[in-house]
Amino acid sequence: MEGEIITFGKVWLSAYASLSYCYVMAKFVPKGLPRLAAFIPVVFFFLYLPLNLSSVHLGGTTAFFLAWLANFKLLLFAFAKGPLSADPSSSLPRFLALACLPIQNSQNAPPPLPGSKSPRKSHLNYALKGLLLGLLVRAHDYSESMHPRLILVLYSFHIYLCLEIILAVAAALARAVLGLELEPQFDEPYLATSLQDFWGRRWNIMVTRILRPTVYEPVLRAAARVMGRRWAPLPAVMGTFAVSAAMHELIFYYLGRLRPSWEITWFFVLHGACLTVEIGLKRALTGRFRLPRAVSGPLTVGFVMVTGFWLFFPPLLRFKADVRAFEEYAAVGAFVMNVGSTALNLKTIINATDPVLRSLQFYKYNFTNISV
Repeated sequence: MEGEIITFGKVWLSAYASLSYCYVMAKFVPKGLPRLAAFIPVVFFFLYLPLNLSSVHLGGTTAFFLAWLANFKLLLFAFAKGPLSADPSSSLPRFLALACLPIQNSQNAPPPLPGSKSPRKSHLNYALKGLLLGLLVRAHDYSESMHPRLILVLYSFHIYLCLEIILAVAAALARAVLGLELEPQFDEPYLATSLQDFWGRRWNIMVTRILRPTVYEPVLRAAARVMGRRWAPLPAVMGTFAVSAAMHELIFYYLGRLRPSWEITWFFVLHGACLTVEIGLKRALTGRFRLPRAVSGPLTVGFVMVTGFWLFFPPLLRFKADVRAFEEYAAVGAFVMNVGSTALNLKTIINATDPVLRSLQFYKYNFTNISV
């Protein structure tokens, strides 16, 4: 694990150096194809960097932040769009943070997505979720006596809670050090009442924000010329889910280094198709029929979980992401225990030698007085 941490540091130093190059080049190279040509080597370099890491947490986080978020933000920046273009006078440290982390400039934050709430949540909310995450980690010790479907349910909550807590910690650091606000990652997805509500307003919201200008809006404009503005969102949704499927396949490859089985692709294609049908029905019915929340909520969450068990989790379990994740938790726990034990031993040594030091000071004082 120590070697992985050192490699992690080298990977991110390389990423910061590459982004510094992009920051400087943007000052001299005009927007459009010339700037895109200057950024393309960095885009390919960011696709390579996660291959140097093998852990689930460090490697997966790096792949998500660099190969997906940073690359998409750089592509937008090449055409003077996206969060990196919001403030042309931004300093280099702020540019680096905005480029590779899921954060936004609090002074230039985009308006919230329709129907979404403020990203700020109470400390009690995070405390309860931290407690639940700890209980889930502890429950893994009894997984051998659990039904496989129950284990998958626990994994679903584990992924959600782990991501939200990690990003909440990052939010506090970004807010304190750089005055930046973390983009909302989740908005209680278990309360979703439709697929449109789940994917558009509650789950992985920062990915929705980055896919909207890079994929959804260009496809929407192109489709509107062919089929009109009313039905253009349908191919735009399918195109967005297709790109999301490709990026998830890439991240899963970084995590497992196994040949793609395309189950992840089918998961997102299925959800894109179902969401397209849902939007089409809503437009056709124009609000004349709506399922009660007590019915639509469980149907939505149930559909997401069942399709997840069928198509999303098998690739994760195939490269033993669960086993590796808990091994990493154990390694971190052992490291913390070793640090605590070392600190305790050091304190014991200091306490044991304190009388000796006092005696030496006493004799030195008396010797000095006798000499005088």
